[in-house]
Amino acid sequence: MRGEAREKIGKAFAKEGGSADKPLRASLLIAVVAVHKSGKPKWEQDAVATGVAHVLSLLLDEAGWGVIWRTGDITRTKKVAKAHGLKKNETLMGWLYVGGKPEKSKPERKKRLDPEDYLSVL
Repeated sequence: MRGEAREKIGKAFAKEGGSADKPLRASLLIAVVAVHKSGKPKWEQDAVATGVAHVLSLLLDEAGWGVIWRTGDITRTKKVAKAHGLKKNETLMGWLYVGGKPEKSKPERKKRLDPEDYLSVL
């Protein structure tokens, strides 16, 4: 979504008690929608949609774009779903906010993680 489409979503946010400015924070919003087909578990279809969004965010980052995943209670509201034109078998999972990255004066050093803190043996 770009331009007026972001403003339309912002109006739906405002009608649901959110901030109309939030969809205007990035130049491009990508709505992540799970389409539920019968015969498959709903949770699995939601997981696939969010997995696709994650891979897309990695690809956009690799291409030089700034990307952030946004969700919240507002993703499940009726007015926001209507603004997106969702059908009954579709669920809005969230948005990828896509824009530029600020230039950094020098690279940040990331703290190294110790894998032992996150692994366990059964």
